[in-house]
Amino acid sequence: MRGFSSTLFSRFAEDFGTIVSFRHYIAALEEDELLERLERSLGGGQGIPNVYGFKVLKLEPRPKDGGVFVHFQYNEPPTAVAPALNTNSDVLRNVESFLRDEVEKQGGISTWLGLEHGRLWLVKGKPWKEDLFRFPSPLIKVEFEGPDVHQEQLYEILRSYGHIVDITRPQPVPAGTPRSSIVSFTRLRSATIAHNCAHGLVVPSVESGKSTRLAIFYERQIKPHLVRDWVTGHPRIVLPLLVFFFGSMTYIIFDPIRIFSVEGKMLDWFNYKNYPLVKWLRRNTIDQFTFPTHHAQAAPPARGHDDGVWKERTDAEAGLKAYFSEYPSTILFVHGPAGSGKSTMLGNVLKKGDRKVLTIDCAEINKAIASDSALVTELAKQTGYWPVFSFLSSLNNVIDIASVGLIGQKVGFSSSVENQLKDILAAVGTGLKRVKVQNLKIAQEKLDSEGEETQAAIERRALSQRIRRGLYHDGRIDCVAGSGVMCELGFGDEALREEDADADPVWEAEDVLGLEHRSEKMEGHDESEHEAGAEKRPLDILVDHSDIAALPIVIIKNYSRRGAERVDVLAILSDWAAGLAQDKVAHVVVMSDNRENMKKLAKSLPARPLATIALADADAKSALGFVRSKLADAGIIEELDAEQAAYVSRLGGRAQDLEALVYKVRNGQNVKDAVEDIITRGVGELRKNAFGDDADDAKALPWTRQQAWIVLKQLAKNDEIAYADLLMNFPFSGDESALREMEIAELIMITTHDGLPYTIKPGRPVYKYVFERLVQDTIFQASQDVAFNEKAIAAAESTVRSCESELVTLKTIGFDTGRSLVWGGGAMDARANYLLRKMNAAGEKIEKLEDANARLKKVLSRSF
Repeated sequence: MRGFSSTLFSRFAEDFGTIVSFRHYIAALEEDELLERLERSLGGGQGIPNVYGFKVLKLEPRPKDGGVFVHFQYNEPPTAVAPALNTNSDVLRNVESFLRDEVEKQGGISTWLGLEHGRLWLVKGKPWKEDLFRFPSPLIKVEFEGPDVHQEQLYEILRSYGHIVDITRPQPVPAGTPRSSIVSFTRLRSATIAHNCAHGLVVPSVESGKSTRLAIFYERQIKPHLVRDWVTGHPRIVLPLLVFFFGSMTYIIFDPIRIFSVEGKMLDWFNYKNYPLVKWLRRNTIDQFTFPTHHAQAAPPARGHDDGVWKERTDAEAGLKAYFSEYPSTILFVHGPAGSGKSTMLGNVLKKGDRKVLTIDCAEINKAIASDSALVTELAKQTGYWPVFSFLSSLNNVIDIASVGLIGQKVGFSSSVENQLKDILAAVGTGLKRVKVQNLKIAQEKLDSEGEETQAAIERRALSQRIRRGLYHDGRIDCVAGSGVMCELGFGDEALREEDADADPVWEAEDVLGLEHRSEKMEGHDESEHEAGAEKRPLDILVDHSDIAALPIVIIKNYSRRGAERVDVLAILSDWAAGLAQDKVAHVVVMSDNRENMKKLAKSLPARPLATIALADADAKSALGFVRSKLADAGIIEELDAEQAAYVSRLGGRAQDLEALVYKVRNGQNVKDAVEDIITRGVGELRKNAFGDDADDAKALPWTRQQAWIVLKQLAKNDEIAYADLLMNFPFSGDESALREMEIAELIMITTHDGLPYTIKPGRPVYKYVFERLVQDTIFQASQDVAFNEKAIAAAESTVRSCESELVTLKTIGFDTGRSLVWGGGAMDARANYLLRKMNAAGEKIEKLEDANARLKKVLSRSF
């Protein structure tokens, strides 16, 4: 009789095959008890015939797979005792069967839950007891280290461990890699048993005569990097989803924050100096240590411009106040030359009220227009729009470019600068609506509080009069009336009537009746107004002043184009401003130095005319009064003599030039030298701005040097020139854009009559004398006249050539039948005569211009 040893596998725990499992820790607490139960259940193999000599050698827990290996020893029975057991495998199957029956008789193998009973399986292979991060799975991968094992044979080997869902065929693999099949079990328990019992099993091959070793491993149900691989493999689906996700996150998270920041900027929520706690701390700390300083009495404010007493400003301020006192239906366009006092006038009107103001400075935006991110950041800064992720713009562009290579089209991560600016202004518009609602709420609370106070005052005064008349008795008086007889003289519980009043009361009847009448009138008015509703109070005709005062004010200043723009910011701002005015969200005031900018603004409101306020230069009397008051306040000059007044009049009424004059006089110059300095400086600026420093600068100007020179030359002789006459002649020849660009550059000012251009004046009053200085410069005049004449000569020569060409054509086609070339009067002859006269006039003009150029060139030659 020979002795053998083998191994059984039993599961006593479930589903330990996860990275984080609390069941593992619970089962670990019961491990010792479970092993003792298992050993008692085996009972030393008492149910097995003694001929096997069954003996348990060792119990080896396998916590990772939730089971235990039972190492046992048995003897080979003699043939006389067990003649049917001819092989060792038959003996093991018999031992396994006897052990299962024995365990079942004793109630089965306990598990950590106690809900199911464990079973015993004979380990047929050589298990790999690893501790790698490979966790149980219902899928197992069976590798064939040798010839392939057919599905039928593999099914017979593994079916005893549990129900099998599917077995895949071995797939082609690179050389040197074993082929394999994937076996899918319905339960995790079955896959775990197969992994521990059949791993390392050697299966003989009937066809080839070779053996195959089975290597069984757990196969992950979810492949590693499955999500990543799917995302990278489906860019047409993933990228649009990402765009939608990030866009939704922006609208859900960041847009409310941005709207809140705009509202906070308008309502001064973020100005800590206005917090009551900060004010209290400052009042009780810093202000306590601030000692009053004694200064000389301040000079009275300057008269004239600073007090807004100029007559030209009175009507403008009245129009501005009228616009702010009504619901907005259009945009107010305030235009006037630089220094005409637009901002001062607007500030004087706004400081008298408590309106919330949002100011957008187009000049600062134009400075940042070279960079997309700087442009967006500048607009966001001025409006309080926060947070701004301008640094992501370039990254989004890169993503869009990459998406074109991946899916053939842009995914929309990046947006144009125009769209970004519109998004900012849309959020600002929403913030302005919330400011309006907040102001209405505050105004309504204030009105309610005032109404309650008024009603309480009326009730107190009415009660006082009733007490005086004896129609009201306060029972608390009886408490101080004493006891006994005095107490018995108190009032009873009956109500007082009108006939119970005192015969000779002391009271102010008119006052009480007036109060009651006003109270009844207010009640009646409220009831009638409530019943009438909107029919008696149309929103655009009769509005509450508090509702209008709750509207914020948007000021867009320096609304002007400067040079070439990549982005039409003015159009975007005008569309947004028009929406605010039409929706009655805010009063919108647009300030510009040039009337021409009104056309761009009017395109956004095609159905409604703009409200306009024009500010011109002050008249001579007001300008002299302004300079006199400024110099008198500075203690320099009390009165201006005739000569000084004449020099001041050269500056006209432009506040910018008058301020410069006062500044120079305060710094020690006399009036004459200060005015001459302003004119001299204007000559240098005009020469650069109108003609350019060199030929390259001149090419960048929106007009030619000849066009600027003819305008300058004529305005030096005349106070104004006819617009149509200048436009139709050389060098403009109907080109209106050059004159418009000169007006935008403030070189000239175009006046209108009945809405049409009428005359042309200097852009600033002082330019009249600047033009004269330039014309009086013989060298500059000669050089410009030569250039102008050369252009005119070229135009005349072009006329001559075109006439010659047409005459040649007429000659080739012959004459009319029956008409003589000399005496005939045919159409061709008339046309030929016209061309000859035109050529003659052009030739005479060329001769005159060439003679003039010869004289001018002599002047230029004598200058050196």
